[in-house]
Amino acid sequence: MRQGKDPLDEGAGAGGLLRQPKAVWATAGASVVAFMGIGLVDPILPSIAKGLDATPSQVSLLFTSYFLITAVAMLVTGFVSSRIGGKKTLLAGLALVVVFAALAGTSNSVGELVGFRAGWGLGNALFVSTALAVIVGAAAGGSAAAILLYESALGLGMACGPLLGAILGDMKWRYPFFGTAVLMAIGFIAITALLKEQPKPARKTSLLDPIKALGHGGLASAAASAFFYNYAFFTVLAFTPFVLNMSPYKSGGVFFAWGVLLAVFSVLVAPRLQERFGSLKVLGGSLVLLAADLIVLGYGNHATAVAATIASGAFIGLNNTVFTELALGVSDAPRPVASAGYNFVRWFAAAAAPYFAPKIEEWSNIHIPFVVAAVAAVLGALIVWVRRASLTHEAEELRPAHATEDGVSVFAN
Repeated sequence: MRQGKDPLDEGAGAGGLLRQPKAVWATAGASVVAFMGIGLVDPILPSIAKGLDATPSQVSLLFTSYFLITAVAMLVTGFVSSRIGGKKTLLAGLALVVVFAALAGTSNSVGELVGFRAGWGLGNALFVSTALAVIVGAAAGGSAAAILLYESALGLGMACGPLLGAILGDMKWRYPFFGTAVLMAIGFIAITALLKEQPKPARKTSLLDPIKALGHGGLASAAASAFFYNYAFFTVLAFTPFVLNMSPYKSGGVFFAWGVLLAVFSVLVAPRLQERFGSLKVLGGSLVLLAADLIVLGYGNHATAVAATIASGAFIGLNNTVFTELALGVSDAPRPVASAGYNFVRWFAAAAAPYFAPKIEEWSNIHIPFVVAAVAAVLGALIVWVRRASLTHEAEELRPAHATEDGVSVFAN
């Protein structure tokens, strides 16, 4: 771990958090909407299936196409932003989201909707992989406050996405897509007007730099563990709505509560647990608890499944924070490059889980997809335990990651 005082630890007080230029607030606001897009379709998956006469496995491809493109785009975003600059990369991402979200609302078949979600995923990857670095570059009064603002935007977006999807989707399943397009168009206008172009990096990133970074044993171990964790995470996000089989409003309420727990445990609880127990113990324990929660979710009655779904947000919030720390601090690669390589691996699991979970149900029964997800979470914990020596840097326990030197959030990137 790099020695000395982290410059981002300065100015993290409430004043630093709130006294930010309009450009920072514009980018943070657009970030909320970008993260809303991840869980937006959750409460309306059954409605989409009904409206397009599709099966759960077909509709779940909305997540698969989105995250498959996001995974591949991790190799491209640094290449693009290091050449055209942060502002242009943000605007390109926003423009793609506006276009493809609007097109998604016009879909007349699952195939069209899946294709448009893929284009949406590319736009979102370009935007969220650049947004935090831009916020930090434009921030005043301390970068740590700006990073905390971004982490809060992440949590707010994850919580509010299902709620917006429920409210608009209850009227018609197409409306959440049009609503996202409108909100992102407003973000595009705000960033165009308020954000100045940020300096380009001194060194341009190549397409292969993230792959080369994975040659480091610690980063490769973190990525492998996160791969299995993300399979469990997105089994909850993409498959559970079909299991709960609730109205859009009720499903949106469940995932809103889930998102609130995710945000609280990610931003407030995780750093305190890391300070007391150490990052690796928190991560291993949280992965095992997530596995137990998934078994309860899969075999409990309806009320128990609802409670277990909400509770999983706490473990997911803890895991997101600690995996962020691992990926950014375990290797000597530049943090944006390490983040891109790490995310290139883990987003493939986010693409796989929505596809395989409904298929596994078709091949077996409704319980087994959660058993598979629980096994994946345990495998993630085993990798942390077996590779614990490589998951520390200079034999030090990892510190909380909300203040990172390069302004790059792994979850976002």
